[in-house]
Amino acid sequence: MTTAPALPSDREILVTLFDAALAAALPEGKFRDRLPAPPKGRTIVIGAGKASARMARAFEEEWGRPCEGLIVTRYGHACETRHIEIVEAAHPVPDQAGLDAARRILELARSAGPDDLVVCLMSGGASSLLTLPAEGLTLADKQALNAALLKSGAPIGVMNRVRKSMSAIKGGRLAAAIAPAQAVTYLISDVPGDDPAAIGSGPTIPEASDPEAVLGLMRTWGIAVTDKLEAVIRANTVAGDPIPGQEVHMIATPLMALKAAEEKATAMGLAALILGDAIEGEAREAGNVFAGIARSASEHGLPAAAPCVLLSGGETTVTVRGNGRGGRSVEFLLSLAIALKGRAGVSAISCDTDGVDGTEDNAGAWFDSGLLAAAAERGMTADAFLANNDGYTFFSTLDRLVVTGPTLTNVNDFRAILIR
Repeated sequence: MTTAPALPSDREILVTLFDAALAAALPEGKFRDRLPAPPKGRTIVIGAGKASARMARAFEEEWGRPCEGLIVTRYGHACETRHIEIVEAAHPVPDQAGLDAARRILELARSAGPDDLVVCLMSGGASSLLTLPAEGLTLADKQALNAALLKSGAPIGVMNRVRKSMSAIKGGRLAAAIAPAQAVTYLISDVPGDDPAAIGSGPTIPEASDPEAVLGLMRTWGIAVTDKLEAVIRANTVAGDPIPGQEVHMIATPLMALKAAEEKATAMGLAALILGDAIEGEAREAGNVFAGIARSASEHGLPAAAPCVLLSGGETTVTVRGNGRGGRSVEFLLSLAIALKGRAGVSAISCDTDGVDGTEDNAGAWFDSGLLAAAAERGMTADAFLANNDGYTFFSTLDRLVVTGPTLTNVNDFRAILIR
């Protein structure tokens, strides 16, 4: 008598889906059909972001010719390359290493001549890593601004627009420095909607300045507007005119990652439904909304019938009121678990695809229907941890963290809710 193979556990299914999403977001093989013709002069490679080092290595493999350049990535996110120099700097609050790298990258861009090719590799995180304050500002000013933005709860689009207004390199200013050399930009998107101008605050994407709009956004989100900041914002304007001969290619996006997870889920016999790749808003509020959808699927088979998985991506935010030990993924997941109240047959995973959720060592976490009961046995109240923005301690204590280390890519949040 043969024994039927054991079904994968909830955790195994959820982690498998996350792994499939990550694999689809890696840069390897993504340059092959998008390479420009070799230039008469130099090939200069510059860039920034959490995925930029791996992008540089993948580009070198596909290019197969001599090149030179400089990439700045987050501490711990470097990898070996043959020709391109990789340096590391701080994220999310910039440091001197990032400032020094940005200056060198701008100098490389300005050194390009009409026979040269400049390849720009940009991914999420470039806004903080490629920091070069506009005239009149210091690194300390930019550090204070970034810290205030991170605590404000503002969506990523707002944060990047404010950053551009006070940068000497973002908002297309790097592209202007490259001209008249040919520029080709390759992007891995970490922003809802995949707007090239929003990825890393668009260093190579020209965009017209609007000081009044930026000042209004800062006031709306409670970011102090000093006389000094206002003067810099009003003076640091650009026309945003398109630069002839420039190319932009998107090589990985949140939707690509979700579609890969969808394909994997289908192969595992699960109905898969992508609820959206551009979910924004407060992480805890999103958790409540998704709990309602999960309950509907569990009780009524809508919008999908069990066994199924509900997939989503995007970039939620956390307005920090407590100790803030935990990023948006665990904040979302804790809110979701509280709202589901231990519903049988429902489990979930939420992870940041760069491998770092907030400032801790985890990509995110997962839970099954026994989570709240396990917490109660330890005398832990989930609501108290959520109020303190401390999802990390909650899931760590219950051994529910997902730890990958730096993945060297970044297409933002990955969420999957499994309904058996």
